[in-house]
Order: sequence, then C-alpha cells, then structure tokens
Amino acid sequence: MNKVLEIRDLTVGYDNNPFVLKNVNLDVFQNDFLGIIGPNGGGKTTLLKTILGLVKPSKGIISFPKKHVGSTRINIGYLPQINQIDKKFPISVYDVILSGLTMNRKFFTSYSTLQKARAQEVAEKMGLQDFLHKAIGELSGGQLQRALLGRAIVDNPDLLVLDEPNSYVDKRFETNFYKLLEEINKDTAIILVSHDVGTVVSMVKNIACVNEGLHYHSGANISTDWLEKSYNSCPIEIIGHGDFPHRVLEKHEGCDCCSDE
Repeated sequence: MNKVLEIRDLTVGYDNNPFVLKNVNLDVFQNDFLGIIGPNGGGKTTLLKTILGLVKPSKGIISFPKKHVGSTRINIGYLPQINQIDKKFPISVYDVILSGLTMNRKFFTSYSTLQKARAQEVAEKMGLQDFLHKAIGELSGGQLQRALLGRAIVDNPDLLVLDEPNSYVDKRFETNFYKLLEEINKDTAIILVSHDVGTVVSMVKNIACVNEGLHYHSGANISTDWLEKSYNSCPIEIIGHGDFPHRVLEKHEGCDCCSDE
C-alpha cells in the first residue's frame, strides 16, 4: 500500500516549551484512517500544524512519498475546530466549498465551469443543496461542519485532517457525518484528532496517542492498559455516547504495548 505521509525523529517546540513533541515517528498509508488521542497540552494540535506546514520542526523530517511530480507537498484537506471559524464573516455555503479549489486556480482568474460543477456536486453530497446561498452565520453546527468538510474534500485530497470534528454541536448529524467519513476513506487517507476516545475507537483503523511522544497502536482494539501507558499513566475512561458503540478490551496476545513489563 502506498505511503502518503512519513514522519521521522520529529521534535517541535516553542520558546516557552522546546519539546512539545519529541522524537515522533509515524507512517500514514493510502486509505488509512488514523485516530489521534491524547491529553490536553500533549501536542496533538502541534502535530497537526506541523503536518500542515504551519509550524516548522526544530528537528526531524516530514515527507510525502505520494507527492506529485514537481510538488513539495501533497494535497491535504483540513477541517479545523469550530472555534477557529469566524461565523460572522459574510460568505455563503457555496463560496466556502468553492474556496477549497483555490490552490488549482490562478490568481485573479474566475473559477472554471468544471470547478463550479464540482462545488455543486460536493454540496449535494453534503446534503447542503438547499443552503448554498445561506451565509455561514445562519447555519447550525452540523450544517457548518458539512460546509467545511465539503471545502476540505472538494479538491480530492490525498490526506484529510480533522481536528476535533465532534466539537460541532449538532448531534443530529453526527451519525451521518461519520458515515460520510467512511465513504471518503475509500479514496482518501484520514487523520482524525479527538478527545472523545469512544468515538475514535468505533471509527478508525489505527490509533496513536500523542503525549510529547507518539505511541502507535495498529488496529483499534485497544486495552485500558495501553491507554494508561500512552497517556503517561494518566487515568482515563473510554466513554461512548449517541449511536456509536464503544470498546473497552482486555489485554490481547500479539501486541507489545499490552504486555506486562
């Protein structure tokens, strides 16, 4: 399977904390669905920002083996946390989705007929065809989430990064949202960051815990022992709610992270 993201010996920090992330290694493959969990302040957001190119590492490398010829980065779609969105900004649902195609448009040129048709197609896939000309400030949390997800996938990204998608308040759309992600995952690798461990383990294929370092677990059948070790012995509960099952599994054979040492 093709690799889309490779991280080796990554260390990232700021002036007040030079080791927010330390010696992180990670591979993400085509059609992977990786859930990232971890305590507040553990470095989850810093890892995402580094992958997106918004933060420069002090050590190590991030590479994109699937990058297009002549390009330094792959096409990454990004769904930010809701608190990063200015809902007062005067922009329509249609224009939000269309803006995801900006990278493939020359400056000072109009969107092509094909690009506009693609935005319309994605809006229908998101169930937003009746809201195209509404301002984003008029939307519910779930509708805004769908508009931003449409923006993130309209350009057919190689990797989709989701930062706390369950922070959007419209629980009525939650089930459909994760069904959409399953469909998207057929063609796109996904990294999903969430504090809701129950939701993560019910959705993803592999899990990583970020707490300064990164602890990787192949598969989603995690144990409470692994969680405690990964969180640096911080007590944690797995909580599931809504329509999603949650799993709390005992130690299982063949997994180093669940062995007694």
